[in-house]
Parts: sequence; structure tokens; C-alpha cells
Amino acid sequence: MKKINIFRFVRKWQITVVVAGLMMPLSVIAVSQTADTEQIKRGEYLSRAANCMGCHTARGGEPYAGGRTLKTPFGEFVAPNITPDNETGIGHWSSEDFWQALHSGKARDGSYLYPVFPYTEYTKVTREDADAMFAYLHSLKPVAQTNPPHKIKSPYDNQFLLFLWRMWYFDEGVYQPDTSKSEEWNRGNYLVQGLGHCNACHTPRNVWGASQNSKVAGGEIMGTHWYAPSLISPLEAGVGEWSIDDIVKLLSTGINEHAVTSGPMATIVRQSLQHLTPEDMRAMAVYLQSIGEKHMENETPKKIPPMPDQVKRYLDMGERVYQEHCQSCHGVSGEGVPGIYPPLAGNRSVTMKSPHNMIRSVLYGGFPPTTASNPRPYGMPPFQHIIRDHEIAWVISYIRNAWGNLGSLVKPEEIDDSRGNEF
Repeated sequence: MKKINIFRFVRKWQITVVVAGLMMPLSVIAVSQTADTEQIKRGEYLSRAANCMGCHTARGGEPYAGGRTLKTPFGEFVAPNITPDNETGIGHWSSEDFWQALHSGKARDGSYLYPVFPYTEYTKVTREDADAMFAYLHSLKPVAQTNPPHKIKSPYDNQFLLFLWRMWYFDEGVYQPDTSKSEEWNRGNYLVQGLGHCNACHTPRNVWGASQNSKVAGGEIMGTHWYAPSLISPLEAGVGEWSIDDIVKLLSTGINEHAVTSGPMATIVRQSLQHLTPEDMRAMAVYLQSIGEKHMENETPKKIPPMPDQVKRYLDMGERVYQEHCQSCHGVSGEGVPGIYPPLAGNRSVTMKSPHNMIRSVLYGGFPPTTASNPRPYGMPPFQHIIRDHEIAWVISYIRNAWGNLGSLVKPEEIDDSRGNEF
């Protein structure tokens, strides 16, 4: 019997497969696979930009398998498994389900998600980007991991209250470009306010946990004892007076001649920001520079008021602690060593209103992120096992008021209050 060849060349470089009367060009299949590969690759990049792994990975756990506990005043929330496992992850989810969660803050069954998942910012993400992220997550290895349930305090475990919260505080909508601004500025705004969800940390929150504005004006990171400084004020982390290159360097390496990132921000730089393209990094810098305020040209420098004798004695005790434990690295006059040990004189992170970050750094150490451009950063060891709480309060108070610095005094009880919930 003569064999039937089911493959025939229709034209050069294109093969057509005939199966049960259905003709499908292999060239189309190849294009489709390429498109899927490109979408997955783009989704991986966007997931990096959104730092999904940061919350959806427990310490020492499988990537994206969830299990990390996020503590808030309203209870403890456990990040879910978002690998494509059918039973414990999002294997049965469709792209529409994912879009509903990201854009509308609703679970697959239609129930309302709690805003510890920052859908209040992710709602700005475009459908195209959301679909790419979903394609990437579905390309991952499925991990069968059942995570514990949330422990939400009463009455916050009530869907009707969450419905009211959304009515008051949630504005659903994809980012709309500002036509009066450049394409680069709009890209930076989209990354900062949308995918990067910077507002989730860098904003003051009311008693209901809702952002009081979208101006990244600074606020305590809920449940962590870390303070995310204002990205507007020149007295905190505003970069209106910095060059674009300086901003890019800080975001991509975690350190520049003006500042060093530590705590949660160092983690963001290591896990997310350093992996962005130079174009996206510059776009973020352009946007952040544009919203940063500048010092007034005729602004009168603050004068250090006369100190009462009791305050002088308090600071004198702090100076002795500084000389013993800090001076060898940060210098006699708090000048530091460029690129190695940050200066303390004139350092905004030292003098800003909240002392939380400085307390945490002294307690647990200060560690810039390890990045491709700064693979072996210098760090500060923890001191909580070396000096006592009242000595930490003394030395921080001294640093905040030495060499022209002007900040509030720190009390010993503030040191103990800052313990726990390490990021």
C-alpha cells in the first residue's frame, strides 16, 4: 500500500499540517509561541517592577508560594500562593480572574480583598501589563503549598465594612497619562504610582488604614516600626534638588553621595529596582525629581536654640557613647567616608521628624542592598546586644543635635517600642 505523506510544502519555508481535515500553518504556530515567550518575558519584568515576590515569598520559602505574614493593626494577613498549582495556587485562575484581583480588588469568587494587597495602586496597571504578569506567573513551576488563614480582628473581618471602606477610599481606574507632560514623565508616574505602588508605604494613613492622599508625603509603614519618608519634602527624601543621575544611582545601587538605603527600601532596591531597564529607571527619576520640592532661595537657616543644662547633660552622655562606638567609622564631626560610611552631619535621615529608622538601624544594623553595581556594600553591625536602651537613646539624641543637626530628643522607652516586626 502506498504511504500517504501528510506533510506537503505549500510554499517555500512554510509547512502545512493536515490533521482530520484541519489545516494549520506551522509558521503561525511558531509566531504564536514567540508571542507567548515574549509576553512571559515581559510579565517577568513587570512582576519584578511590582516586587510581587517580596510579599508572596516567605523567608526561606519557594518563590511566589506565599506564606509570609504581614502584621497590621487590623490583624495578620498571610500572602497567598500565586504559583500555578491547581489546588493551593492560581492554577484554575483565568486572566480575567487575575485582572479582577489586580484592577478591582476582588477575589476569584467575587469577595472583596483587603487592601494589604495594594490593589488601590495596582488598579492603575493596564490590562496588557496585567495579562503579561499573569502569563509569567502561570509559566512558573507549580508549588503545592497550603498557607495558614488570615487572623483578622473583629469587626474588620466583615465584608460589609470592607464594602464601605472601598466606597470611601478606593478609586478604581487604569492610569490615564497627563497629556501636558512628556512620555518619559508619564512612564515614571505609572511606575511610581502604579506598578511600583510606592504610595502604599510613602503616605500617611488614617485610623482605617487608608492613604490620606496620593502624594507620597511620608508615613509609618503599617505594623513595622519603619518610617517611609516623604518623597516630596527636601527635609526628608524629596529629590527635587538632585540630578537625574544621582536619583538613578540611589534607586539602582542603594547608595550615592547623598544617601544610603536601608531597611525595607534596601530590600526593594535589591529585589526590584536594580533590575529595571535604564530607560525605566530614568523615567522614575524624572518623575520623582518633578514632584520634589526645593528649598526657598531666601529661606532663613534654622538656628539652634539655647539648650537647658539638663538637655546638655543628656547629649554629653550621648557624645561619650558616640566616641566609643560610632566615631571610628562616621568621623569626629560626623563626616563619614564617601561611598563607604554615610555622613551623619546634615543627613536628612538623621534629622527628619520620625526617629524610627535611625533607632531600627542602631538596634538591628544598617545594611545597604547587595546589587550588581555594588556587590559588596559596607554595613553597620547591630548594637542592641552591646549597648543598653538608654545609651541608644542618648547617642541617637546626640547625633540628631550635633554638627549643626537639629532634631528631637529620643527617650529610652522609644527604643523598646521600636523592637519587633523586623522587616
